[in-house]
Amino acid sequence: MAEFSLTRTTHPTSPAVRQAALADPGFGRHYVDHMVVIDYVEGDGWQDPRILPMSDWSLHPAAAVLHYGQEIFEGLKAYRRDDDSIWLFRPDRNAARFVNSARRLGMAELPEDVFVEAVERIVALERDWVPAGENEQSLYIRPFMIASEALLGVREAKSYRFSVICTPVGPYYSEPVKLWITPNYTRAAIGGTGEAKCGGNYAASLVATEEAYANGCGQVLWTDGAEHKWVEECGTMNVMFVTADGELLTPSLGSILPGVTRDSILKLADAHGLKAVERPISVDEVLDGVESGQITEVFACGTAAVVTPIVGFNSPQRGVAVVGDGQPGPKTEEIRRHLVDIQFGRAEDTFGWTRKVC
Repeated sequence: MAEFSLTRTTHPTSPAVRQAALADPGFGRHYVDHMVVIDYVEGDGWQDPRILPMSDWSLHPAAAVLHYGQEIFEGLKAYRRDDDSIWLFRPDRNAARFVNSARRLGMAELPEDVFVEAVERIVALERDWVPAGENEQSLYIRPFMIASEALLGVREAKSYRFSVICTPVGPYYSEPVKLWITPNYTRAAIGGTGEAKCGGNYAASLVATEEAYANGCGQVLWTDGAEHKWVEECGTMNVMFVTADGELLTPSLGSILPGVTRDSILKLADAHGLKAVERPISVDEVLDGVESGQITEVFACGTAAVVTPIVGFNSPQRGVAVVGDGQPGPKTEEIRRHLVDIQFGRAEDTFGWTRKVC
């Protein structure tokens, strides 16, 4: 594949406008000036890697992504450290998961080294958009791929477009949340697309999230599609439970997303006096454990939210259950602080997870 070309925008964001955006970034409200684009054509492979001014795309109305949902994405962040250097956190894991998602959706597989290079190039170019680390602000990076072939026959597309866009962000959840255990909806099933990071999984979650809001909760606790018995995920995040006897429990992989943050926290568990355990966990075990005090803390984790304390549950069968004293637990706060400190370079990275961009 050819070298990346660069076409600079003729209308760059002014420093004053950019600084105003960085002062209060929200999440996904402001976008950097450029984007990465690489196209794929069957028989010719990946071609024309380029960095272009951020702009709208033109797609044929029959583009396969619009009709058959061939679309995948990733989410990772760039962090500005105290010495003004810019770092990524485990981009190789995102690259590998992107390949797995592409394989499950029948899409072209972008080489992992190209994925990482694309991310590094756009971050280096837009380094002025990476916020200072106060209040855990960072630059959120969204690599994604769509099926671009005009196609109304049901088959794998033969052309795709990969892109990377970026947005400065603050915390995704500013407060702890309660979870609604939905009796009506499921996120995924064995053999489905639960392990892939694709838009359809998220579109299917929206109505359940509204159901959660209507029941006084900020997110959904998903259960399995067969029995509605086994815990899977929390909203768009993985979920973890701290027990009174020192275990850090999380559901086994199979129909849930193999989160980068999930994997990182499991590896940090020992440093916090916890034994990481991956196994099936039933809803009854969770609610009984919360009621008895056997489950002392619950939290959700993911790139966007990092670690979000879960302070209660609501369900039609069991009603309201409060975790501990209804406040974020000490292990949750310790783990969150440890992970964030590694990302921002305030704690030693003994795992080799961080990668300097510039």
